[in-house]
Amino acid sequence: MSLERKIKVSFVYRDCLALTEKSFYTHFYNFYFKALARNDDIEINYILSDKNFDAAKLNGKTDVILIYENFNTGQYCVPDELVGIKKLNIPVISKIGDPWAAKNFNVKEYHEKYKIDAYFGPWAKDFFYKYYPRNFKFKTILFGIEPSLYQDIPPFKDRIKNRILNSGAIANTRLTNRLYQKLVRGDADPMKHYKLRTICNKLPYVDYTSTFDHEYIGNKYQLHLYKYRAAIAATTDTFTMKYFEMPAAACLTFMESTEKNYAKTLGYKDGETAIFIDEKNYQEKFEQYLSDIENPKWEEIAYAGRKFALDNFSNDKGVESLIQLIKEFV
Repeated sequence: MSLERKIKVSFVYRDCLALTEKSFYTHFYNFYFKALARNDDIEINYILSDKNFDAAKLNGKTDVILIYENFNTGQYCVPDELVGIKKLNIPVISKIGDPWAAKNFNVKEYHEKYKIDAYFGPWAKDFFYKYYPRNFKFKTILFGIEPSLYQDIPPFKDRIKNRILNSGAIANTRLTNRLYQKLVRGDADPMKHYKLRTICNKLPYVDYTSTFDHEYIGNKYQLHLYKYRAAIAATTDTFTMKYFEMPAAACLTFMESTEKNYAKTLGYKDGETAIFIDEKNYQEKFEQYLSDIENPKWEEIAYAGRKFALDNFSNDKGVESLIQLIKEFV
């Protein structure tokens, strides 16, 4: 294919909350409907499908088919079937959701059902292959920051300084719940993913906001971050969007970074663009900040982290990386 013409990309999707601005998380809406649309190297065709989609309609009209995910979760954003896809020579590329969710469905069956050629997502490659077969092609594509949402930030000096923001899902620490989670839920146990985030809430100077119990949903989460000088990005087994959002909002980000959660692959530098924490030193790191709040180095780190996040984890950067993956097939 000549690279002189735009690559024709068809995004086939169903009407679902996750792909609207009303969703609690708009990372994917912004990526698919804003960043893809403004890239000059592709011609994007948005196809709203019914329960099933007749893929034959796209024969000779597109270079690649994108689908939201490789399996329908509770929101049903993907057609149940791409009818006739196996008869067509059109590559199919799919984002994945939480990798550990692969234990809830037959990944090989859905791989063949949708004739998926490659997968992508904001996960480390090794983390993907903990749950998916090694012969599945996967590319780590880091995205989530919609640049226009992170432009007009309040000055660091005007933010809450003597409290540290902690937000997102945490584990229930009651004994009965702990037993249930370990015995029944396995990889879905929140403590497996959010142990440090959970124990941080025991500290008197930590302000906690749960995942859904707040007004800053959709494209407003950064407004909540803007209130604080410092915030905690802590996920036990892998990095998440908070590792991009908090620095982008110019928060001094206390970032859980260990040998097992892949955060070190992101490129942040301890003491330069973030403050690295783990289960042994987190309290010491917090108190170093709180005992010397007006030290100008905290603002320097926060703004260096902001630049790094905007430069490396924007939706536009992610689309560029996705296009490189697409070019392997067209």
